[in-house]
Amino acid sequence: MQDMIYTGSSVATMIKGDKPYGLISDATFVVQNKRIAWVGKTADLPARFVHMKSEDLGGRVVTPALIDCHTHLVFAGSRALEFADRLGGASYQEIALNGGGIVSTVLATRNATDEQLVTQSLRRLDCLIGEGVAVVEIKSGYGLTIEDELRMLRIARTLATLRPVKIVTTWLAAHAIPPEYRLRADEYIDQIAIPGLQRGVKEGLIDAVDGFCEEIAFSAQQIERLFKIAKSLNIPVKLHAEQLSDQKGALLAARYNGLSADHLEHLAATDVAEFASSGAVAVLLPGAFYTLRETKLPPIQQLRKHDVDIAIATDCNPGSSPLSSIITAMNMACTEFLMTPEEALTGVTRSAAKALNLSKQFGVIAPGVVAELAVWNIDHPAELSYWLGGCVLYKRISQMVEA
Repeated sequence: MQDMIYTGSSVATMIKGDKPYGLISDATFVVQNKRIAWVGKTADLPARFVHMKSEDLGGRVVTPALIDCHTHLVFAGSRALEFADRLGGASYQEIALNGGGIVSTVLATRNATDEQLVTQSLRRLDCLIGEGVAVVEIKSGYGLTIEDELRMLRIARTLATLRPVKIVTTWLAAHAIPPEYRLRADEYIDQIAIPGLQRGVKEGLIDAVDGFCEEIAFSAQQIERLFKIAKSLNIPVKLHAEQLSDQKGALLAARYNGLSADHLEHLAATDVAEFASSGAVAVLLPGAFYTLRETKLPPIQQLRKHDVDIAIATDCNPGSSPLSSIITAMNMACTEFLMTPEEALTGVTRSAAKALNLSKQFGVIAPGVVAELAVWNIDHPAELSYWLGGCVLYKRISQMVEA
């Protein structure tokens, strides 16, 4: 990407401060060496930049490129029939205990070829890219053998070579107990999750470790054994926590200086202060809340009170959140969780970057950060949460693809 001055826009820097959205009207910003060199009022542009080539953005709104910090994007098959079962009254837990749920996707994913997984995953990834997303976290968790879990991470890394996007890969072997380990969860942790993690780290495939801490998956004690190994390998942790019940998973993640705890509908209000003290991000997943027709809201007011960074993500997966629209996830966060449009946009930019340990590179528009930006056909940043999807992206300004 060539160096450029961009004029004629309103820039939502998303820098925390007195101005909503960190918004600068009548703004200009400068890109040099693939990073933001300067941003501010057009009238204040330093003389050292005036010789550069420029582009007028026609009064459009510019934000940091969006970040989807929690997805299960690599998988095969669909669970549309389970969707019908849930509409008929079956619960997520009942479907899982009867052999459906995650395990059904595991079987489909194991049987798919690499080419099939890449093709199917690219369709979902392209939906996100088309909505201004430049960074996507992708978890394993549908292989549940060492080889199949590592294969998922390799395929996730392959996607980044095929599209202009940064992929962050997370080891989620502790996602479900496969049929061959039924009633032997401890053995699964010892024989698959831990040795697979050690091997994946050696191969450079793992950016973080995750687990599903829930009655239908793994206990906090089992997850902690995995976290201890991750800590010894200097790999950060995060956790699916308090989605269906209060297992104190968020506090476990906090004790291990976790990047985030995700879902959190059943996080006790009395636990928020302890969770907040760790600096971990609360990643809320309104797509799963909507799909499962949940009614218990995350403790939003307590999270706000304790100044917890709140991120929003699609949780793109075939069962509980078949959602590949980050814009729709933002709208859902506002309508379901009563978040403000500014909180929702912060949740897919600055807070999402923090949840992936990428705050120094992405999530805001400021000198020194990577020049990953989204230019929108809107008049105000609040419109991004107002639209239920829709084609509002004008273009990306990206160091991963020519502008």
